[in-house]
Amino acid sequence: MRLHQLKIEFDAGQDRLLMRVSTASSEEALLWLTRRCVLRLWPLLVGVAEAEPQIAARATDPLSKRALFDFHHEKALSQASFSQSYDESTRSRPLGDHPLLVVRLQRRKQDDGRMVLGLLPAEGQGIFLTLDAPLLHGLMKLLQHAVEKAEWGFTLNLPTAEPPSSKEGARVLN
Repeated sequence: MRLHQLKIEFDAGQDRLLMRVSTASSEEALLWLTRRCVLRLWPLLVGVAEAEPQIAARATDPLSKRALFDFHHEKALSQASFSQSYDESTRSRPLGDHPLLVVRLQRRKQDDGRMVLGLLPAEGQGIFLTLDAPLLHGLMKLLQHAVEKAEWGFTLNLPTAEPPSSKEGARVLN
């Protein structure tokens, strides 16, 4: 099935994020992402992004890695569409009308090198998303905004690289 749209919103009553995934074939999956799940998911997504060949093969030091990451992140986001509202039309829900609670995450690499992310309940079927660059970086942006609205006491930061610091104290010049 081909992905059509993705939406992540905070549900204050549940204190969870509701992820809605619709396909081009008019199907939809509803998933609950808890605070704990998001805290486990974020490093996995960042790791996938940092392992993209354009970054991993070309980064020789932390500062260049950060610069390449920023460049590819912005490039991928420019290819994603955030201006179109989520299509609220009625869709079939093969996994049920109630959101599945995501408790397991799986990551696997396809033969073509793309990463597949599994969002799975404790038992039964979940969903698998093939993470091309626009979807990966778009998902990261949606998660960042939803966590900000949730006010869970943390932020999802993109990787940073601190400039190398001297082990000696700062020198004072007279």
